[in-house]
Amino acid sequence: MHGLLNAIYGTLFTWGVTALGAACVLIVPGNRRDILDVSLGFSGGVMLAASYWSLLSPALELAELHGWGLGGCIPVTLGLVLGAGFVLLADVMLPDTVTLMSDKTTVAKKSEVEPEVSSSTGETSHDTSRDSELRHRKPNLTTDRDTPPSTEERTESDQLRAVQLRRLLLLIIAITVHNFPEGLAVGVGYASVGRPGVDLQQAHNLALGIGLQNFPEGLAVSVPLKAAGFSTLNSFFWGQASGMVEPIAGIIGVICVTLVEQILSIALSFAAGAMIWVVCNDIVPESSSHGHTRLCSIGVVVGFVVMMCLDTALA
Repeated sequence: MHGLLNAIYGTLFTWGVTALGAACVLIVPGNRRDILDVSLGFSGGVMLAASYWSLLSPALELAELHGWGLGGCIPVTLGLVLGAGFVLLADVMLPDTVTLMSDKTTVAKKSEVEPEVSSSTGETSHDTSRDSELRHRKPNLTTDRDTPPSTEERTESDQLRAVQLRRLLLLIIAITVHNFPEGLAVGVGYASVGRPGVDLQQAHNLALGIGLQNFPEGLAVSVPLKAAGFSTLNSFFWGQASGMVEPIAGIIGVICVTLVEQILSIALSFAAGAMIWVVCNDIVPESSSHGHTRLCSIGVVVGFVVMMCLDTALA
């Protein structure tokens, strides 16, 4: 019972630190493309570093401890491929859904600006005779600047927005998937207290280390969302929500400690595969698509260094 309570407290702490990182969105200016690109680069660097130091390295160690020996790369490779395949499947299925949502938004915006049409005559509700008179009186002063965007331009803009939303959604999915095995690890750590070589302080240290490294992960979700035009509240919500799975996973880790110990190496490498795929397939292309390649590269390096230092210092 004490192990379960400690696991709940420990994973609530890790979730809280994720929310604290996401709260940085309150002081970051939003809706700027350069900030979006550098924050996406930062997210990519954080995820690449976490893929190795937080996930693949401990997964290989666990596989070796559980009898795989030099073949420890086999379950880790399996998990990594499954994780990448999971995000690939999501990538294939998401575009239609996101595009449909974008189309609905476009239709709603059009209905707000189009004139009302009479159901009986099919004519607009304003006085057409007066409009005709005004057109004869006034010269055509329409300029290119005043011309509204064409249907093709609006369609292209909607498609680009849909692609951006899909990539941001995949970023949220990858961070959330990565947090689940970390919650499992905290639960297993507290459930293992009392076994040879494992004491309560070691379990506390594990929860502290995972919690502190969650800070840049919450930041890595919320800031790109705000820079992409989401409200501050929504950006914070999705940033902290990425860590919400950790208390659930921690409880599962305590209850199913023996089973979880056996599959934890696969779960960790699964998360690593998901994150690596999202970085290569979505984050880097999106962040460099508007000419801010150097900003993106700087963000990647800074994010990688921050996460590497946290992971190695708190190992």
